[in-house]
Amino acid sequence: MAAKRRERRRAAWPMVMGLALGLVWPAWAHAWGVAELMQALAQSGSAKARFTEKKFIGFLSQPVESSGELSFTAPDRLEKRTLAPQPEVVRLVGTRLVIEQPGKRQLVLELGGRPDAMAFIESIRGTLAGDQEALERYYTLEIKGRAEAWQLTLLPRFDSMRKVVTRIRMEGSQAQVALVAFDQADGDRSEMRITRVSSP
Repeated sequence: MAAKRRERRRAAWPMVMGLALGLVWPAWAHAWGVAELMQALAQSGSAKARFTEKKFIGFLSQPVESSGELSFTAPDRLEKRTLAPQPEVVRLVGTRLVIEQPGKRQLVLELGGRPDAMAFIESIRGTLAGDQEALERYYTLEIKGRAEAWQLTLLPRFDSMRKVVTRIRMEGSQAQVALVAFDQADGDRSEMRITRVSSP
């Protein structure tokens, strides 16, 4: 009898292992990290969205709020069109930044020779493009959560950047970015919430 019980236990092990693997396998299949997020974002290509932004400034009792539209066209065109409270268009193509305001002369800046400015631009553009190499040129990347609800933190690598911004935090689901938050070294911060607009 003892021999038969041992034999049944040995025969049961493959079933137990199969059940265990069945429980564990979904976690392997849905592994989520920086590389997986970047791949998902890279595949999303162009996108349009609405945004609402709040800037929390130390000497003001209430946040400064604005809203408008965002558009990104891979690989390097990013446009922020503020509609309220004052209209403004900020357009970036490659390393060229253009700022347009009603009644004012168009401002054109070439940022190719300003690595500090490019670092902040790449924090958003590099994320939307899923360009991990561009991001890691300037930031240490940390990710939490899962595909359906992730949080990506960008920590500046260089002292010159940390004097301006201490952390950039992004949140989203799958290949959609829902929040971009900047924590500045002087204590001010901003939060931009993004709602993607479906293509017609």
